[in-house]
Amino acid sequence: MNPFNYSQATDVQSAIALKAANKNISFVAGGTALIDLMKLNVETPSRLIDINSLPFNKVESMSDGSLRIGALVRNTEAANDPLLKERYPLVPEALLAGASPQLRNMATIGGNLMQRTRCYYFRDTVFEECNKRAPGSGCTAIHEFNRMHAVLGTSDHCVATHPSDLCVALAALDAVIRVSGDRERQIPINEFYLTPGDTPQRENVLEAGELITAVDLAPLPFASRSLYLKVRDRASYEFALASVAAAIDVQDNLIKSVRIALGGVATKPWRAYEAEKNLVGSEPREIRFREAAEIALRDAKPRGDNSFKVELAKRVIVRALTTLSAR
Repeated sequence: MNPFNYSQATDVQSAIALKAANKNISFVAGGTALIDLMKLNVETPSRLIDINSLPFNKVESMSDGSLRIGALVRNTEAANDPLLKERYPLVPEALLAGASPQLRNMATIGGNLMQRTRCYYFRDTVFEECNKRAPGSGCTAIHEFNRMHAVLGTSDHCVATHPSDLCVALAALDAVIRVSGDRERQIPINEFYLTPGDTPQRENVLEAGELITAVDLAPLPFASRSLYLKVRDRASYEFALASVAAAIDVQDNLIKSVRIALGGVATKPWRAYEAEKNLVGSEPREIRFREAAEIALRDAKPRGDNSFKVELAKRVIVRALTTLSAR
């Protein structure tokens, strides 16, 4: 780990101004992801700004019926919040599916949004070819072992999988990320993350100095009928091979609305819009869910070792929607 300076933020604007002036400064809260990357010399900030004293540590019900989750709310707190469990159960389920209890006690909602990939080649600097770490150097995963890598949203420059469980649930709910910087911004989560394209080193639309302050969840009555289903190599402390965040509204035995987001198979939390559209107005039957799953994965581009993910993701979609319909 490289030497670094450390300071504690006393207010939002001074923290933002300090980071905007130096791109090699990082905000830190729980540090469960950042410190790991610093130990590996993947991240080498010259200074860490501790933001734990900033006022973003509450889950609040807003006057318009939405729910606001502060960026500094710990994952454990969010997973046990009664409002989230009642209105958006897929969010606590996604949080509890990730990491370990010890990590969830430290990790924050904002940090979860900023997680970087668990690609082996990105995290091990012995491998010099990684376009995320060194743009233009190449992508080792494309021609080496790539079992855990993405099949959706990839490019010839990067096939790294987005690691978060929470963000898949938030994508299904059309969450809005609140950001402070030289101006206040509200960014829909499905516009927040970028696919790699020609610039895999740029993973989201945050600008220099911007700080995530909260996540807003709009009122969505049928989100109380939702789930997060994760398939992985072992039962705990493991990243998804394929996961689905889903919510469904069935009235008079017809699907009125449905949300489907995929994890473990894409370079960002992947919303299956066309699959959703295909289901609206149909009966909640397994054959229809299978058709939707085929649509969701029709643009998949497997690369050898991860070919199994295509069929696995389809089956997870069908299982999630079948389970919800039975409820």
